[in-house]
Formats: sequence, C-alpha cells, structure tokens
Amino acid sequence: MQSETKPNVQKRLKRIAGQVAGLQKMIDEDRYCVDVLTQVAAVRSALDAVGVLLLTDHIEGCLVGHGTGSEHHCAKAMSQNELLEEVRTALGRFLR
Repeated sequence: MQSETKPNVQKRLKRIAGQVAGLQKMIDEDRYCVDVLTQVAAVRSALDAVGVLLLTDHIEGCLVGHGTGSEHHCAKAMSQNELLEEVRTALGRFLR
C-alpha cells in the first residue's frame, strides 16, 4: 500500500466501524426497518469506496509500478500475463 493511502484507509475504516456500531444501536433501540436499511446501504457504500481506493492503489503501486522498486515489499516478480491475471483476480474478489 502506498504511504499516502494507508492513513486514508485507516480513517475510513474507523468511520465505518462507527457506522456499524450505530447500526447495532439502531437494532437495540428497535428503530424503523427502513431507517436501518438506509444505514446498511451507507455502510456498504463506504466499504465499496475503501475497496476502490485499495484496488486503485494496488493497480497503481503494485501493477503499473511493477519492477520499478515502488511496488509493495510482498510483491513477487511476475510476467505481463501473471500481472493481468492478478488484475482479474483482484477485480473478481472485489466485485463479488
């Protein structure tokens, strides 16, 4: 993960954790179902935004930057076909 991405992701995940805690409170308080569903949609949207941020970071830093020394320290050497397969895998996991 690129250094500028990590604090942004951490901040977003803390906010999402607060939203999930709020959902639990709404259930405990027996709030109206439509209001709870609205908050579920907000959490899902926030998670999707984190996923897009991570996926973009991966493509920019690990795949486009592959072989430049800027990729993640866990990245292994890959051919172009292997890099394309990694993109397919990452997209497939994210879009499930």
